Amino acid sequence: MTRTDAHTKDHDHGQCVAGAMSRVEECCARKGLRMTPLRRNVMKALAESHVPLGAYEIVQKLSDAGDPAPPMSVYRVLDFLVAEGLAHRIESRNAYLVCAHTHDDTDVVVFLICERCGLTREVGSHAIGRDLAWAARAAGFEPRQRVLEVAGTCAHCREAASAAPAPAAKGAAKETAGG
Repeated sequence: MTRTDAHTKDHDHGQCVAGAMSRVEECCARKGLRMTPLRRNVMKALAESHVPLGAYEIVQKLSDAGDPAPPMSVYRVLDFLVAEGLAHRIESRNAYLVCAHTHDDTDVVVFLICERCGLTREVGSHAIGRDLAWAARAAGFEPRQRVLEVAGTCAHCREAASAAPAPAAKGAAKETAGG
């Protein structure tokens, strides 16, 4: 099972990819920006994965698909997608993920990152945003970026772990072998 299989059972992945591609095309049309083939291909590679991808992983995916691109060009496209609010950079992973929501300046973007399979979900929380804004004002601080990364274990990995047979204890194995 691939890292994204667990997520695809929860939703229509084809619709997810189509929605992401539609958002980038609408954004480019609305702002008069060019939707180049490379921008389309990088966005598609990101949209097809619910696991953050590094630039070199994207370069490899493009190459495997017969559309090779130099790493610096991929980095420029990623910078464009992040600047336009179409993708996020996951700092702790030095990787990128399609933006699943529309955000305003006061929103806090929360990423729930599974430490086992890498599945990353973007969720919003007005309560966290409100509390963060209050704490920042109280400290005389102006946040540049409001992103929170939360590491843990996704439901699928927890279910898989609880369904897996428990490994035999080392002491029990020795007793059986010796006795």
